[in-house]
Amino acid sequence: MTYADFFYDIKGRFMGADVSDIHEHLAFEFDIEDEEAGGAFYVEVKDGVLYVEPYEYYDRDARFICAPDVLVKIATGDMDPVWAFTTQKLKVEGNIDKALRLKEIIEAKQKEMKAAKREEKKAKKE
Repeated sequence: MTYADFFYDIKGRFMGADVSDIHEHLAFEFDIEDEEAGGAFYVEVKDGVLYVEPYEYYDRDARFICAPDVLVKIATGDMDPVWAFTTQKLKVEGNIDKALRLKEIIEAKQKEMKAAKREEKKAKKE
């Protein structure tokens, strides 16, 4: 998997999350450690809107460093980011309080995905 493949996959896992309840600015950089899919991208919440872009973010609140599979598991809810940090699968630099807010973004996306699945099941029944 190339960096571009990984980035667009992970962007799809984050985008669409309803972050309108988050009224502060959050900026996270993700540094992916992998020979093929490695690289940096950022996730930003600004004015209640989520942005995911394939660039480094130098004015970030926190920086997350991990392998691609770890981030996919975190993004899908299969791995708790706090557990990943405590087991050293995820390294965090910067403002830890703001870094913990990543979980809110992930939970917002999971909530949206569950609602979409319910709607899909409902449509199939009709």
